[in-house]
Amino acid sequence: MAFYDSVLAKLGGDKGSEGGMASLTKLVNDNGGVQGIMAKLSSSGAGQQVQSWVGHGDNKPVSGSQVQEALDTDSINKIAQQAGTSPEKVSEHVAQVLPGMVDKATPEGQPPKQGDDPLTKGLDTVKGMFAKK
Repeated sequence: MAFYDSVLAKLGGDKGSEGGMASLTKLVNDNGGVQGIMAKLSSSGAGQQVQSWVGHGDNKPVSGSQVQEALDTDSINKIAQQAGTSPEKVSEHVAQVLPGMVDKATPEGQPPKQGDDPLTKGLDTVKGMFAKK
């Protein structure tokens, strides 16, 4: 979890990893939850990477530019402002943690059904996903 804490601390600015987790959770919600994130990234050319996160095996990376192109620009800009950094840096950090988050949110190899999406159920649920081994 040290990797995620480090990246999330960068997203959280003064509020650290707790703020980063909250920001990332809001970004996912603003983009339609796991299904929305998957659809947006897939339609912008990152379909193979997204499928690797859901499937079994290694999670293929996405770039910050792919994240920035696919996801809601206003949400990324707001996180950047709160963290005191650039939208490009936020997109890079999101690209680092998104594969693991989607992987954890799809343990059965399928996107969660609407209402069962752990990334839309609040910060405690998301934190619990990373506490489990």
